Amino acid sequence: MKNWNEYRHDLSERVRELSKLTPDTVTGIMALGQAGSKTNHLDVKTRELIALAVAVTTRCDGCIAFHAAEAKNAGATKEELAEALGVAINLNAGAALVYTARTLDAFDKA
Repeated sequence: MKNWNEYRHDLSERVRELSKLTPDTVTGIMALGQAGSKTNHLDVKTRELIALAVAVTTRCDGCIAFHAAEAKNAGATKEELAEALGVAINLNAGAALVYTARTLDAFDKA
């Protein structure tokens, strides 16, 4: 398994490097990440749990590294995390089911 704290640090260094090369790109993505906190329709913990579920479905290790720490800092419990990840597992299985139907259709039309 990864050393997630070291990975998060190393990734932050690379993002800082990218920010020097293309500051508007990094500024834009940071604005997207902060947009939800401005409306406050969801609390921080809920947003971080959603972020982790999405990180699993998109297979983003960097997202997992950052949002796991943020979720923990926001007071998320391991049980809450497990429930959010259960939703991600369900969605991945559901997507496979949908694409199975598409594949059967493509096969029938071939």
